[in-house]
Amino acid sequence: MASLFAATRRLLSLGRRGGLLPVPPSRAVATSSRSNSAEERPPPARPQSLQSTLWPLGHPGTLLVPEIELWAARPRNRLRAVELQRIVRELRKRRRHRQALEVSEWMNLKGHVKFLPKDHAIHLDLIGQIHGVGAAETYFNNLSNKDKTEKPYGALLNCYTRELLVDKALAHFQNMKGLGFVFSTLPYNNLMGLYTNIGQHERVPSVMAEMKSDGIVPDNFSYRICINSYGTRADFFGLENTLEEMECEPQIVVDWNTYAVVASNYIKGDQREKAYSALRKAEAKMDKKDADAYSHLISLYGHLGDKSEVKRLWALQMLNCKRYINKDYTNMLAVLVKLDEITEAEDLLKEWESSKNAFDFQVPNVLLTGYRQKDLLDKAETLLDGFLKKGKTPPSTSWGIVAIGYAEKGDVAKAYELIKNALCVYVPNTSWIPRPSMIEMILKYLGDEGEVKDVEAFISLLKVAVPMNSDMTEALSRARAREERKAEEATEAPREDNIA
Repeated sequence: MASLFAATRRLLSLGRRGGLLPVPPSRAVATSSRSNSAEERPPPARPQSLQSTLWPLGHPGTLLVPEIELWAARPRNRLRAVELQRIVRELRKRRRHRQALEVSEWMNLKGHVKFLPKDHAIHLDLIGQIHGVGAAETYFNNLSNKDKTEKPYGALLNCYTRELLVDKALAHFQNMKGLGFVFSTLPYNNLMGLYTNIGQHERVPSVMAEMKSDGIVPDNFSYRICINSYGTRADFFGLENTLEEMECEPQIVVDWNTYAVVASNYIKGDQREKAYSALRKAEAKMDKKDADAYSHLISLYGHLGDKSEVKRLWALQMLNCKRYINKDYTNMLAVLVKLDEITEAEDLLKEWESSKNAFDFQVPNVLLTGYRQKDLLDKAETLLDGFLKKGKTPPSTSWGIVAIGYAEKGDVAKAYELIKNALCVYVPNTSWIPRPSMIEMILKYLGDEGEVKDVEAFISLLKVAVPMNSDMTEALSRARAREERKAEEATEAPREDNIA
């Protein structure tokens, strides 16, 4: 119905502009006077918001404060404390922690925001992310007593659990309990997450029991961690009892994510029928416009090898979600590759290229990895060449994927050529570094067969990404020794001829 009204409005608008429909006299006069002034003076450009200025600057090395100050210096722009705090929260959500800390430090130093305990908690957590636990402890210790509420205490506990510091986390948790700062599920969930991450799944239910005995009602996340701890140990009796308890709790609404966790554990335990049952419950609970939910369920059906369910959910996602971001395409490509549906993955990549999504090589990298796994390296090179012809230079990660494929086949010469391409476009402080085993193989090959100038050129490229090491110096010395022997042999050969 909404689309019908929209279409009607468009037709009315077009009709009036084209002279097909009468325009009321009062509106005709107003329109005439406005059109004359509009021809003389174009409407002022709407100033760009601060957030729309900052979001594209996603590289970790990009400083945001100069951009904020430049934006604030423009007419009609005004910094607001609430907006700055929102920006810090959103940067954290996007895992742009270094930039979030930069903005948080600046707005505190300049007095744009008077830090409350919750702001200190966010700042402390960011310090822990970027500078480590020691720096977070120093910040915490320097807080005034009035600022040391449950929120900064909780943030420091989060730092300890994130760094898997069991003894510090437990001592800090007990200290919080003594101060009366443990009155929500969050600290307990942190401890359960800690035990999960260090592989001590058997200790998770005891934390859950302690939470209940302390009068804290578990939330969805608490139950999910506990359910997962049973599933990881293949204790399906414990898993099902916990799920049943959760379903009976009046204050808990079991969400799709919980059933997805249950399904994931059934899949790992090869309980296929129970997995399908849990997946059906998850789909019944999910918001039909939640793209993340579709992606998660598509991935789980992929693990079950069920191509028809994968395609059905993808079609529903395309139908129900307003737009599909790169993450959705990446997930679907990975599932198609897993199902050995390479042709369909290639078609999907073409569909992604024709979409208006930002071009990100993380998407085609999924197909490149599939090509490598299935020994389709010619196709991988063709894909990279195609991007080059379109004026899109593949990053180091893309070249590196294909180089690994050739190295795994023992074709070191080809791996060397491709890794040179990767190093030529290398950007420092990114997640990519060349595989040590592959570099060792290439350096040995160059030391045995390469010319000195080629070895020197390769090492010059390599040492930007990898510190100079003995493998590099050894390859260079072996190449030089070979060239020296060749030169000596070349000068000795004519003497032998003369003696003869």
